[in-house]
Amino acid sequence: MENSPDPLNEGSNEDPNEGPRDIPDNIPNNVETHSELSGSAHDVVQAGSVYGGIHFHDSPGSQRVVPRQLPGDIGGFVNRGSELRVLDAILDREPGASVTTGIYVITGTAGVGKTSLALHWAHSVRARFPDGQLYANLRGYDPGEPVSAEQVLDHFLRALGVTASAIPVRLEARSALFRSLLADRRVLVVLDNAATVSQVRPLLPGNPNCLVLVTSRHRFSGLVARDGAHRLVLDIFAERDAVELLRTVTAGYRTPDDEAALSELAHLCARLPLALRIAAERASSRPLMPLDELIADLRDESALWGALTAEEDDESDAVRTVFAWSYRALSEDAAKLFRLLGLHPGPDIGVSAAAALGATTVSAARRVLDVLVGAHVLEQPAHGRFQFHDLLRIYAAQQAIQHESAEARDAALMRVLNYYTLSLTHAIARIAPLDRLSPHPDRRADAVVEEFPGRAAALQWFEQEQANLVSAVRAAAATGHHDLAWRIAALLRSVYVSRNPFQDWITTAEIGLASATAIGDRRGQAEMHDSLGKAYLQSQRLDQAERHHIEALRLRRETGDRYGEGVAVNALGLLDWRRRRLSAAEQRFREGREIFRSLNDRRWEALVLTNLGIARYDGLDLDTAVLDLTEAVRLCREAEDRAYEGNALFYLAMTQRELAETDAASSTIRKALAIAETDRLTAWGAFWLLELARIQCALGEPGEALVSCQQSAVIQRQIGDRNREAAAHDGTGEAYRNLGRPLDAAKFHRMAIAIYREVQDRWALAGALVNLALVLSGEDGEGARDAEDEARTHATEAATILAEFDDPRALRLRETIDELSL
Repeated sequence: MENSPDPLNEGSNEDPNEGPRDIPDNIPNNVETHSELSGSAHDVVQAGSVYGGIHFHDSPGSQRVVPRQLPGDIGGFVNRGSELRVLDAILDREPGASVTTGIYVITGTAGVGKTSLALHWAHSVRARFPDGQLYANLRGYDPGEPVSAEQVLDHFLRALGVTASAIPVRLEARSALFRSLLADRRVLVVLDNAATVSQVRPLLPGNPNCLVLVTSRHRFSGLVARDGAHRLVLDIFAERDAVELLRTVTAGYRTPDDEAALSELAHLCARLPLALRIAAERASSRPLMPLDELIADLRDESALWGALTAEEDDESDAVRTVFAWSYRALSEDAAKLFRLLGLHPGPDIGVSAAAALGATTVSAARRVLDVLVGAHVLEQPAHGRFQFHDLLRIYAAQQAIQHESAEARDAALMRVLNYYTLSLTHAIARIAPLDRLSPHPDRRADAVVEEFPGRAAALQWFEQEQANLVSAVRAAAATGHHDLAWRIAALLRSVYVSRNPFQDWITTAEIGLASATAIGDRRGQAEMHDSLGKAYLQSQRLDQAERHHIEALRLRRETGDRYGEGVAVNALGLLDWRRRRLSAAEQRFREGREIFRSLNDRRWEALVLTNLGIARYDGLDLDTAVLDLTEAVRLCREAEDRAYEGNALFYLAMTQRELAETDAASSTIRKALAIAETDRLTAWGAFWLLELARIQCALGEPGEALVSCQQSAVIQRQIGDRNREAAAHDGTGEAYRNLGRPLDAAKFHRMAIAIYREVQDRWALAGALVNLALVLSGEDGEGARDAEDEARTHATEAATILAEFDDPRALRLRETIDELSL
């Protein structure tokens, strides 16, 4: 028994019926409309006469995504020999044997070199972890917001090949998926600068063949006691090791310095690696200056700092003294950019953003940034990206407060916020060119703004700046720049809608809503309610989604925004549809169509008309649905929108099949699949293949239907869409039933049921249960009684679920159950 199609992509976070937006294109295009398949021989299903069993699970030779996320190794790493031996002992075991516990915490005071040790050792053993290395800076001690476990898991899951649509919303589900992916892999996970156990625990793989390396200023006794983590306490250098570091870094730049002078310099740096490297760099940059003079200068700085501070922390005082000593040695331009960088709201910064902050050119900013990196007061973790050690960031911000007026600090912040706003606007124009964008600040002639030659470059920039853009929204709101706060948040929606970073999405939209409300900007409020409505809809929180979309509709009407009104009406129609309130959905879609018709917006009219046709299809008003969908196809062609033309063709084919117009349906679905192949609409094309399979079954070609379902399942697994992978399994079961192979059919229906339970799709679950009951009730011979009992169990569960729905398709499924006479 065919289940109703997935009109709203239940379980998928990408909804082709929502409105014009970005179509993901980062998946290899292996959608075909015939029997040629990509992948290994293990993935191929024989068409025609099918013999033997088939399976869609990963084969031993299948390719996996292998992340290589470690930042660069530390140049001139010295000492820590005993600590490295302790870490090496983790891996000194028989080949194939697992460690007792795959967690190691490196703890110690700020600036003691925890990250340097962790990264140096990780690079030395990375070959022992062939399935990849994952890295995250949790920023537990930065002045800004620390990185949450949800955000890190989003980052890790994408790095492991999971697409946005398949990343769960809840932390527990993300953590479970992460553990599942690493269950049979050897991966090294480095979690840097963790402040709390809650940041770390959800990121533990649960597989002892993986190793988690955590750095923190805290001792994490709970992680040791409960999770069996090992702890390595990192102390300041012994005097001889501190002197060796100074000699190593200055080697080749100075004639060998006196041992006593080096010992004195090490003492003034409290033998902390961070301070030692800064001091050594300054000594290297002044090769002709006697070390005694540098030491005297540093002693004077220490005395000045001691007069200004009441703290009794020798190590902290020493670090701050070295910072001040090094800062005073910078040129005027370098010192100014250093302190202005302390005002940057995000965790790292690119060259262009630094130029905007410093009101200089990109080439000039690059030169100064190189000077700061050379002085070891700024780090360069990747090409073109710069960041502070958290202690130096605090120091830079303090210098900005001391040496820059409030007006100058605000002007610098405004320049970098405008850089992000204008650059994001240009990026969206490439990523989602059909979106309606909110007006942005006027561009000054001397403003630094990114330009993008194409979509790939725009996406790369967005991915680099994603955390900074969230921080920009926070900073704009916190400093009273509310207009920028909601506008940046509105722009982010255009990318978030196809990537689903729900925590960032909801956070920025809520901040934007508060900012728009603070300045009484009703248009901004409407944009933010729309964004929140979409975020909650795509994260399956329908009550919150409905509340925000209703408010967006009210504001659109009050402000006379007819286009926005149409978008809100369509969104509410989708909510009704998802809840299978089909009459209410039809009314919404009719209203939306009239709005876009009055605006002469053919593209949106076609989209809403497609939604109306699907609602009528679900309501079994098939003749009217054909008229709606045929007109939607015509309008899409008129608007030259091939993606949504394919979507309308897909639903038209379904309707034609149900009307027994099988040949017409076959022609229609092949037109949709041709668009998917040509335009690389891989995710949509994979779903559309399931309709081809149903049509092939109707044409008496169940062997060909198996091929179509297998192709769909392979692609759904590649892109990580569990719900639609389940639909492919269910379709495979129907094809096997048509081939007269009930045991194989039951196997695949059970696979579909297991996934539908996992993703909590009750409507699809009911359909798969009915399909399994149909197969089992038809069995005869030995085991027929047990099969009938099992069929009765599944039919009863399906009937219980279907009692939640009162639409015509639910009634039809209940009638099918009654006809089983179990």
